[in-house]
Amino acid sequence: MSKQAQWDSTLSFLFAMIGVAVGLGNIWRFSYVVYSNGGGSFFIPYLVAIAILGVPFLILEYGIGFSFKKSFTDIMKSINPKFEIIAWMLVLFTFIVTIYYMVILSWDLIYLLSSFTFSWGTDAAAYFVNSVGGSSNLADASFLLIPTTIGVIITWSILWFISNKDVDKGIGKASKILIPLLFIIMGIIIVYALTLPGADIGINALINPKWEKLLDVNIWLAAFGQIIFSLSVGEALALTYASYLPENAKLTDNVLIVVASNATFEVCTAFGVFSILGYMSFTNGTPMVELVTEGTGLIFIVFPMIFNIMGTMGRILAPLLFLAILFAGITSALGLFEPMLNSTSNKIGWSRRKTTTVLCIIGCIFSLILTTGISSYLVGIIDSVVNQFGVLFLIPVQAIIFGWIYGLDKVLPVLNEHSNIKVGKIWKAIIKYIAPVVLFGIWIIGVFNLFSDATWFEIAIDSIVIISVLVFSFILTNRKSPSE
Repeated sequence: MSKQAQWDSTLSFLFAMIGVAVGLGNIWRFSYVVYSNGGGSFFIPYLVAIAILGVPFLILEYGIGFSFKKSFTDIMKSINPKFEIIAWMLVLFTFIVTIYYMVILSWDLIYLLSSFTFSWGTDAAAYFVNSVGGSSNLADASFLLIPTTIGVIITWSILWFISNKDVDKGIGKASKILIPLLFIIMGIIIVYALTLPGADIGINALINPKWEKLLDVNIWLAAFGQIIFSLSVGEALALTYASYLPENAKLTDNVLIVVASNATFEVCTAFGVFSILGYMSFTNGTPMVELVTEGTGLIFIVFPMIFNIMGTMGRILAPLLFLAILFAGITSALGLFEPMLNSTSNKIGWSRRKTTTVLCIIGCIFSLILTTGISSYLVGIIDSVVNQFGVLFLIPVQAIIFGWIYGLDKVLPVLNEHSNIKVGKIWKAIIKYIAPVVLFGIWIIGVFNLFSDATWFEIAIDSIVIISVLVFSFILTNRKSPSE
């Protein structure tokens, strides 16, 4: 792009950033993390993680993006040409996230359509395995799950339709429509869930504090991990979006609005989720411990089972839930796609529309590979290696580059000029000292967990992903841009 894109207003930016933060993890992961990590006592490390990692790092990303008003790869190259390859690694990892994210969205699209007739039947687990997500049986890799294949083509078409427009007319406009609708739909679901018989069983199971858990380091690591992935900290999304901000933006104030919106959404959603699980426990006599799960198991297996026994309200809530997940997923996917789009467009010199089209075709092809009979198994493997190995390593690397090499004093005037809430020495200390130590610690544990019990097939997929990112990062770094 010859000219840096720009939001038409701060409101567009805020809705887009909230859309990035409020994603699938808020709906299907957060409640499980709370439940399995000390219940109500988990909120102490959760708030600490927000205060000393989530907010400070987003402030850094906003400041860097707004200061340079360039793509992430160009920013890193401006600091030191040797850092461009690091930037491409992160951008490529986030692009890979987009690739499998679109597969998950296709699953949700199938369930949204199925929710009008409850075509998942009485055996929700079998429906997911046979028609949507497949199994971990490698023999099933020989065929495609046709509904998922079609769903992927549709979800990539939606992403292309929105992303090929200028940011204010595409992402900005879509976010201003989808985010309010998402909050309204989830609000309806949560309010109704709280009135269900047995809701108190679920809520008590969720928030019952286990204070002794606060002495377990894994609980604190879980809290920091939740904040990193919930807010998409250090994934170049916030930095890229901030580079499109108009002058006089209140950067620090905007960070707090986004973080507060994200936290409110996921906490309220957790109460709604566990109210519905409590209803299932009360109605069927199933122990809560047998119902509580995360990810696809919760949304695509447990919830359809619950909707089956809810009668008329199940017929209403099911489409609403899967529509809310679709909206949350689309706005997050737009953010995940944007760093690759912006960086590639600047590197190659193509228009936004041409770059979007080419990247969507490439992304769609790779997503289609993930629609075989082992779809969910492949998605799980790739998700683990990208996040626990790739992204988690590159976030503290950014903290070191921006905090120690570029220098935070260059960012402070930009952050404080128009913001009502100022940052200073404490913020600098967090970015330079606390963030790298905490993040590298989480990365080491993540890598150990990733490879300690991995099968040969999982290690093979991990190796393909890592080597591919390294190779293409090298190729893109050494390619001359039109300005060179």
